[in-house]
Amino acid sequence: MYVSHPTAADASTAEQKTAERKAWDLAATVCDPEIPVLTIEDLGILRNVQLYDDGGMVPAVQVTITPTYSGCPAMDAIRDDLREAFQRGGYPSVNVEMVLSPAWTTDWMSEAGKAKLEQYGIAPPSGHSNAVRHAGPVRLSLAVKCPQCSSLNTKELTRFGSTSCKALYVCQDCKEPFDYFKVL
Repeated sequence: MYVSHPTAADASTAEQKTAERKAWDLAATVCDPEIPVLTIEDLGILRNVQLYDDGGMVPAVQVTITPTYSGCPAMDAIRDDLREAFQRGGYPSVNVEMVLSPAWTTDWMSEAGKAKLEQYGIAPPSGHSNAVRHAGPVRLSLAVKCPQCSSLNTKELTRFGSTSCKALYVCQDCKEPFDYFKVL
């Protein structure tokens, strides 16, 4: 039986992947300023983190994010928070790139993020967006579940809530208003 031994290139690649994983984990600590219980990783707007040599002692960082919609006012704060997090983490050179294509979809949100939304009092998106083509029957969302009492007896009050990505609903049972994170 032949066993190959790792080469210096293999070790270098493994070190790079470990370093990039640590950089990703650092970026993933940044919270959404509008919904502070969600990280940008939970939301699915954190797309890529790469380290590269820019001639400095410490690698430079390239972070790619996608806004929930093209006019999202939180993106400037998220960019600043990313730069600050990396600088605190010892990375003086940070470039944050915002990409619009492919467009963000609620399908990119993590299940943990959806659970955090519900615990925070915002109904998470239900169903899938049209961005992902599914085979089989088309699912219809007939009701939005109240994050307070879990009732499906809810009513949309206005299509736009506290932010453009949320709608304002009211529960007909517990009478509490709540935001619903729309399927986009």
